[in-house]
Amino acid sequence: MEIAEFQQLMSDLYAHNDKRRGPTATMLWLVEEVGELAEAIRRDDKENIREELADCFAWVGALANLYDIDLEAAFLEKYPDKCPTCGKKPCICTD
Repeated sequence: MEIAEFQQLMSDLYAHNDKRRGPTATMLWLVEEVGELAEAIRRDDKENIREELADCFAWVGALANLYDIDLEAAFLEKYPDKCPTCGKKPCICTD
């Protein structure tokens, strides 16, 4: 699945709810999912980590759709096949 297809799927499934909820509440849902991901990582529960990563990705898609942002284009602009900080591939940043 391409990123554009993922975004369209998220829109088809959830845009009506996301628009009603609005960006602030949608962001809070993303933060909640990140907290659940942190807990799964703390427990080293790989299956739950997998599920929570998918949930986080879905909420990022919801936010992108609410702001009419093409995630693929934004990602490729920020990460054009090299580190945006050091400009190298692989990254040589120390952090």
